[in-house]
Amino acid sequence: MKFSLNDVISIRDFKKSDVEYILKLAEEMEPIARSEKVCHKKDGKLLGVMFYEPSTRTRLSFETSMKRLGGDVIGFNQKQGTSIQKGEVLYDTAQIVSQYSDAIVLRHDMEGAARYVANNVDVPVINAGDGAGQHPTQTLLDLYTIKREKGDLKNIKVALVGDLKYGRTVHSLVYALAMFNVEIIFISPKELQMPQEILDDLTKMKCKFKIETQLVNNIQDVDVIYMTRIQKERFPDPQEYLKVKGQYTLTRNIVQKIDGIVMHPLPRVDEISFDVDTLDNALYFKQAFYGVPVRMALLNTLIK
Repeated sequence: MKFSLNDVISIRDFKKSDVEYILKLAEEMEPIARSEKVCHKKDGKLLGVMFYEPSTRTRLSFETSMKRLGGDVIGFNQKQGTSIQKGEVLYDTAQIVSQYSDAIVLRHDMEGAARYVANNVDVPVINAGDGAGQHPTQTLLDLYTIKREKGDLKNIKVALVGDLKYGRTVHSLVYALAMFNVEIIFISPKELQMPQEILDDLTKMKCKFKIETQLVNNIQDVDVIYMTRIQKERFPDPQEYLKVKGQYTLTRNIVQKIDGIVMHPLPRVDEISFDVDTLDNALYFKQAFYGVPVRMALLNTLIK
């Protein structure tokens, strides 16, 4: 089994075999991610991190992954203190970072930024989120979480809840789920439903899905509940945000009565009560850890 991509920009670039390759390799990487083994596969290699938007889990897990592989990290996690403040354009910044590193991880507020950089530098580029576009590495760790916790990805039912219009995590995830014959329930306010072009793509892929607005009655028999926050920063009009804020909240009483696992790309705001955290099927913190072996698998594959 081989990996066919030179860059990781969109989950839509992946073949099913590419996904399976990374998930299998991630399982081999997990003991290293847990500090049970030491790895020197990427000794002397440098990862260039370019984060134009805030991040906790994605940035730290990429840095952790590279260091667990024996390599190191350079770069920035905010525009302040860089030449971006002086007006340096993305092209120039990417050219410089590519001269210093063996791969680039980019998070940017503009959709399409990662593919633009990949087309203009000579090192592998990994998209760590581009605006409301794609977040392919989050998708891979989500799939890995489901596989590790449920045993398989095939023929399960997944409820995606919350901001489905602007949420780049769910925009990526649905395409991957469709590869594995997963049934999807979209639960959101009407104002935040999954974009029609994505629904049209899923129909062409023969993915079974339905659209709902009510939470509790639609999660009783699902295998996975994937919560997302309502993203205030993506709304062009603050009043539109206030209309939909806080519409869905998973409480301990709700989660105790269902068998499905609860996932969330984090950060959360008010969509999962804190008293849910101690329940066995609350997996969002373990999900965040799984980002390390998955991103280790990607870095180990892409960096030669």
